[in-house]
Amino acid sequence: MKAQQTAQQNFRVQVWITTLSVVLFITKIVAYYLTHSLAILTDALESIVNVIAGFIGLYSLYVAAKPRDLEHPYGHGKAEFVSAAVEGGLIVAAGIMIVYETVVNILQHNPIESLDTGLILVAITAVINYLAGTICIRIGRKNQSLALQASGKHLQIDTYSTLAIIAGLVVMLFTQLFWLDKIIALLMSLLIMYNGYKIIRSSLAGIMDEADMELLTRFITVLNQHRKENWVDLHNLRVIKYGTLLHIDCHLTVPWYLNIHEAHREIDALSDLIRQEFGDAIELFVHTDGCLPFSCSICNKDCRERQQVFQQQLEWTLENIISDKKHQLAPLV
Repeated sequence: MKAQQTAQQNFRVQVWITTLSVVLFITKIVAYYLTHSLAILTDALESIVNVIAGFIGLYSLYVAAKPRDLEHPYGHGKAEFVSAAVEGGLIVAAGIMIVYETVVNILQHNPIESLDTGLILVAITAVINYLAGTICIRIGRKNQSLALQASGKHLQIDTYSTLAIIAGLVVMLFTQLFWLDKIIALLMSLLIMYNGYKIIRSSLAGIMDEADMELLTRFITVLNQHRKENWVDLHNLRVIKYGTLLHIDCHLTVPWYLNIHEAHREIDALSDLIRQEFGDAIELFVHTDGCLPFSCSICNKDCRERQQVFQQQLEWTLENIISDKKHQLAPLV
């Protein structure tokens, strides 16, 4: 239920972002027709991508907000990764289009006009873009929505590119060096294509269930800091993202003499810890193992069933916690 509410919030934010992108695109097109500046056209073309990507992101979040069903037992969250991949591809396409328009402009040489008016309009869009992008990224990170984060990054990238264009326009306004217009457009096209590539790379990592090392490292730090006495060992940890939902499964080794209810209380404690640190949009699957004699060497529990002396508590690391084998130390000689 919590995951579905989060997905619905993401959808509402994306509606607002998409509407804003349309307004800003129209503003930049007006600025281009007033000035005939290729640099402003560059900004407008990137905004067209934001508009298209906004609608794609809107549809993906609509799909992702659907509850799980018989055909999609893990929900529809993967739609966000597909959306981000398409958005990244559109950004790269916009960069290529800017290069084409620059070459055409060099050949045809369209004069620049009304630069001061265009400068004001573009500056207004830059301020709005940055504020909207910041809000979008913050909500996207909170809800772990790749689609929202991608939309927010588009808006912020648009802001940075707009600021660079504004700086160039100011220089042209005072120096009359209008050939700078083409140089700015070419440089911005390279930046746009690079950012498009990064978004595609991130989305493909999600589609292929690539391990999020940053998330895993944070996860392991939390487990080590709040380790319980009965958590003898933890291994075979896997974390998979499905849009806003995190699927986590692992093997937890507990003392063999705990009954089913006692072992389940340890799982509940682990679940509460994870939700407290990472939010409620989580599915946790824990397989419990009873400890074996070799576990005594890494267990500092005061236990009358001990069969080996305690040597040291094994710190969980990225390398050993994802292993599918129970941890043990070399036997004492």
